Amino acid sequence: MAIKLMLSLALVFGFASCSKNSSSKGKSSATGWNLNDKKGGFQINTKFKKQAPAPGLVLVEGGTFTMGKVQDDIMHDWNNSPNKQHVQSFYMDEAEVTNSMYSEYIYWIKSVFPPTEEKYKNIYDGALLDTLVWRNRLGYNETMTNNYLRHPAYAEYPVVGVNWIQAVEFAKWRTERVNEGILEKEGYLKKDAKITQVSAEKSFSTETYLNAPTKTFGGDDKIVLKGKGGKAKPTKVAGSKGQAGTTKQPTGIYAQRSSGLINPEYRLPTEAEWEYAAASDVGNREYNNYRGKKKYPWKGSYTRSGKRQVKGDQLANFKQGKGDYGGIAGWSDDSADITNKVKSYPPNDFGLYDMAGNVAEWVADVYRPIVDDEANDFNYYRGNVYTKNKIGDDGKVDLVTSENIKYDTVSNGRIIARNLPGQITQVPVDEKETYLRHNFSQSDNINFRDGDKQSTRYFKFGSEDGAKELDTKRMYDSPKNNVSTDSLGNMTRKFDKSNKRTTLVDDHSRVFKGGSWRDRAYWLDPAQRRYFPQDMATDYIGFRCAMSRVGPKTDMKKRAKN
Repeated sequence: MAIKLMLSLALVFGFASCSKNSSSKGKSSATGWNLNDKKGGFQINTKFKKQAPAPGLVLVEGGTFTMGKVQDDIMHDWNNSPNKQHVQSFYMDEAEVTNSMYSEYIYWIKSVFPPTEEKYKNIYDGALLDTLVWRNRLGYNETMTNNYLRHPAYAEYPVVGVNWIQAVEFAKWRTERVNEGILEKEGYLKKDAKITQVSAEKSFSTETYLNAPTKTFGGDDKIVLKGKGGKAKPTKVAGSKGQAGTTKQPTGIYAQRSSGLINPEYRLPTEAEWEYAAASDVGNREYNNYRGKKKYPWKGSYTRSGKRQVKGDQLANFKQGKGDYGGIAGWSDDSADITNKVKSYPPNDFGLYDMAGNVAEWVADVYRPIVDDEANDFNYYRGNVYTKNKIGDDGKVDLVTSENIKYDTVSNGRIIARNLPGQITQVPVDEKETYLRHNFSQSDNINFRDGDKQSTRYFKFGSEDGAKELDTKRMYDSPKNNVSTDSLGNMTRKFDKSNKRTTLVDDHSRVFKGGSWRDRAYWLDPAQRRYFPQDMATDYIGFRCAMSRVGPKTDMKKRAKN
């Protein structure tokens, strides 16, 4: 017994000793070495507590839900097959991106890449919204055409006339500006340089800063500071007897992922995230079950409020019926004829506004009629195209410049910049990343298990004419139009005139969710889904941004009915 007691005490003492080497006390729990030593070594933020919400975002705690569950399916198009999914916690814009927010983006683009210079003209033009979406052959809407984006009366209204590509580019821009502001505040960037010293060849990119900080802002070390406030200085190390001393350069002089300062990227929410956030079934939760079904983002099966103070008022902005976009004058109804100011209606149980009505919203996914829950039921998303940083001959990352910037000509002839000067050039992943992997085998995964060569019954492996036959019998045989622009800026259109095409769905069709001011109540159900070409815009589709959550699922302590 005495021996067993001594062994037990030894084990307890051993475990206690290990716990004292916790990294929270400034020592590595793996080696016992000092962390963040000024003399060098491993650097990590040991004081990090949790991810701070970025501007405009609120936390959506993840969980399980039934995606595609609708009360009405009058279209009978197999679009909403119910399937169980789990969504990881993420952040989402409290309300839709507004005209004011998008105008700030246009202003920055115009200031940094002046359209008066020919080499930057297409960058600015590609970011401009399509304000002509308001026009109607038999309707007078010129007031919105001329005023909706820029007039202060509409500043807090949701932006429209934005295509999916532009929404993605806005999210990228927002990522850069938010992280730039954080690093300036923390002393890693010169104060106000983002306003007074930014130019086409001297701008901030998050990925460039993380991978090659000395190339950020065009390599200007008076802007990109070494350490907080540029205080990091070399240290002199005394030499041993008969040996000269050395100078040691400081470590950890630039912010890194391990600093805990830099936010994940702003992006469009996935369809699963958007639907989960809109449905907000958390409001019907009892213990670990959902009690009842919510047809809309709010409780109940009706679109009008039952509260005494506002009884009868609509809970969202949508089309009431033929020729009725807002009710009779003098009655509050939904208080709007076109769009309405964001946050004009009560939020849902996640604190998100306008998840039904006002404008429909772009999500990240490529459209397919079904959701392949047999392949994945966690953070479902169709549209992954994996890329990596391009490495130049000198072994360093290759940056985009005004000379090598790439442009895409979309189906309507508009030219849109693929990337901006100062960013790192992206290339598809290759066999170095895919060899012997089981989780992915190629860069473009849009057609995985749905129309790609491996999943079509007509694919002839190794056949010389297999590719030709595959094109005629492909699952989504949408028209293959070709629009290009020559060196003089003239548009060349080559239309697919085949009369055998059976669908408009292709790899450029993107999902949009939620009803809008133009839609009937049927489309307010979060599970309803539609699609639209990613390079086209309307007067009823807008967007909001999301951001992934790093760290724990929630900030709350779990209780039975919290």
